[in-house]
Amino acid sequence: MSIHGGHNPDILTCLANLSADEVFTPPKLASAMLDLLPTDLFRRPDTTFLDPMCKSGVFLREIARRLNDGLKDQMPDTQARIDHILTRQVFGLAITELTGHIARRSVYCSKKADGKFSIATAFTRADGNIRLPKAEHDWDDAGRCAMCGATAAELERGESREAYAYPLIHGVDPTKEFNVRFDVIVGNPPYQVNDGGFGRSAAPVYHLFVEQAKKLQPRFLSLVIPSRWFSGGKGLDEFRERMLADDRLRSIDDYLSASDVFPGVGLKGGICYFLWDRDNHGPCRVTTHFTDGKVSTQTRPLVENGAEIFIRFNEGLSILRKVMAIENPGATSLALPETKRFDRLVSSRKPFQLDTTFKGKATRAKGDLAVYQNGGVGYVSRASISAGTELIEAWKLFMGYAAPGTGNKDTYPHRILSTPFVGEPGTISSETYLCIGPLKSQAEAENVLSYLSCRLTRLLILLHKPSQHTTRKVFAFVPVQDFKRSWSDEDLYKKYGLSPENIEFVERIVRPMDGDE
Repeated sequence: MSIHGGHNPDILTCLANLSADEVFTPPKLASAMLDLLPTDLFRRPDTTFLDPMCKSGVFLREIARRLNDGLKDQMPDTQARIDHILTRQVFGLAITELTGHIARRSVYCSKKADGKFSIATAFTRADGNIRLPKAEHDWDDAGRCAMCGATAAELERGESREAYAYPLIHGVDPTKEFNVRFDVIVGNPPYQVNDGGFGRSAAPVYHLFVEQAKKLQPRFLSLVIPSRWFSGGKGLDEFRERMLADDRLRSIDDYLSASDVFPGVGLKGGICYFLWDRDNHGPCRVTTHFTDGKVSTQTRPLVENGAEIFIRFNEGLSILRKVMAIENPGATSLALPETKRFDRLVSSRKPFQLDTTFKGKATRAKGDLAVYQNGGVGYVSRASISAGTELIEAWKLFMGYAAPGTGNKDTYPHRILSTPFVGEPGTISSETYLCIGPLKSQAEAENVLSYLSCRLTRLLILLHKPSQHTTRKVFAFVPVQDFKRSWSDEDLYKKYGLSPENIEFVERIVRPMDGDE
């Protein structure tokens, strides 16, 4: 829909993405994000909007369309209204020269804002209010940018090539560039840059855009970013803590599969968009969008007492509360008592101080220990093992550090864990596996194995498990059971009083342990 009205095919629904990390925003998503804002903003001639990470111009185009509708009564002259909106209310920073041209074409219907084909007639500069100010990386002695973490080896390729020094996070203040204070900042930032690590490792940068945008103190901030910030990780731990402690974060729409938002884009961990409201504090409306089209919404604190993390699933939170009501009756915290924490049985990473790359001997000498390692079983002398010695002669379970992969689709149900297996006395493992134990007997080991095979157990792990890696801390919500007996999901559903709706959710999210990958 053009700013003048009248239907035209929307070319922005057809643009190919620049990369998996510089993704063009579908018009439908941009519209949904703007729907979060008070409608009154689009009826005011003094509301100012900024997209500081322009790619296709879709946000600014949709904002201009809404303002054009909202200001008709106050500004009946169409051309005067368009000129006012585009010169005084709608602003953008491009992320590259190419995206600047695309954005201006989307918003002004011309790559030159002051050109004869532009729908605006009041601009005196070709880039109008969609600009690419000069910005440069700040290379340190190691050749790494102090602002974004990119490496000179990856990006310093001469002035004729794009530098990817995104203005907002490389020293450009848009309030000074445009001499405007912004009421609303909205957009879809780049997600990561190559940081020169192993295998073209990439460092996240989207959190830098969020934090820099907050420093501009807009009334409202809405950005679409990867959901993996929920769990922290590479460069994101402090960002996560600040976000979860900020009660001005008033809504999060979380899509478990990024391809539901960005068709054809493989982005593991899902995608979310949020609304930050500078002047209003309170709980957050959390909406989960499942891949089967189901939607769950609940208004709640971002961090529950005793949880220390953001619990992604609303239904999962309800189930966790039922478990804690049985395991810790009367408590208001979601933390388990020390005596009931299953994670006390789980080893740290590298339980016997053998790296993932460790390869034992191919043949077994007398007295050697069997080592479960990447690619099979090897053997090592008992005298060479000085860590985890209390586990060597005990029964235990071994479980892969990395869970079964799901590619980039984030489809559900998941298995959550690699299939555990029983380890006999005299067995150890490399870092490829975690160790659960020590356990008293083969029967107890098999009963613990039955417990980890239960879907409910693995849902409790999923609530604390943000990535494919399985560590001791992901068992924080898992209670110890009586392991003199075996366990089934029916036993656990009955013990914790789960409703049919709870059970349906568990079995929709978690597949049987023996299910196909």
